[in-house]
Amino acid sequence: MARYTGPRTRISRRFGVPIYGPSKYLERRNYGPGMHGPKSRRKVTDYALGLIEKQKLRYYYGLMERQFRTVYERALKKRGVTGETMLQILETRLDNVVYQLGFGTTRPAARQMVAHGHVQVNGRKVSIPSYAVRVNDVVEVRNNSVSRQLATKNLELSTSRAVPDWMSLQKDAFKGVVMRIPTRDEIQPIANEQAVVEFYSR
Repeated sequence: MARYTGPRTRISRRFGVPIYGPSKYLERRNYGPGMHGPKSRRKVTDYALGLIEKQKLRYYYGLMERQFRTVYERALKKRGVTGETMLQILETRLDNVVYQLGFGTTRPAARQMVAHGHVQVNGRKVSIPSYAVRVNDVVEVRNNSVSRQLATKNLELSTSRAVPDWMSLQKDAFKGVVMRIPTRDEIQPIANEQAVVEFYSR
């Protein structure tokens, strides 16, 4: 399926937040892209605000519109607060778990690791990035030279990122365990998930 492969800083500048991680360029030019970026005074409607928040989350997790809509519909059917449930579904996707464990330096890199068959869950190879990881699932890098070499390099580059409290990492064994579902405070979303729910419920 198609993915966004354009300039990432442009997307971060459009929304005013570091969608793809810290950027010195974004710090220097913290306004929208284009020649009219610094002078833009467009009035933002409620619909536009909801759309912006939705797009932030969609780009952040690297999902296409249809995939993101499916996540919302799944959250809507579950008990609890829809916005928080939606965030939990996004956070427990296999590609995101691989990223949070440090096996991938970025979410796109983690998605590629999964799609190329370098990752297994509970001892079985899984190549579907959207695979829903559950509590007590063991996520590990496959025991072959190519996979382990790639994971070692990524772990070294990811040392500045701490593994979330809802997961445990055994770095030497190249495996991690999902101990529980993350809370909303632990996720610290980059967007207002309630505005996203209101946008879809129109």
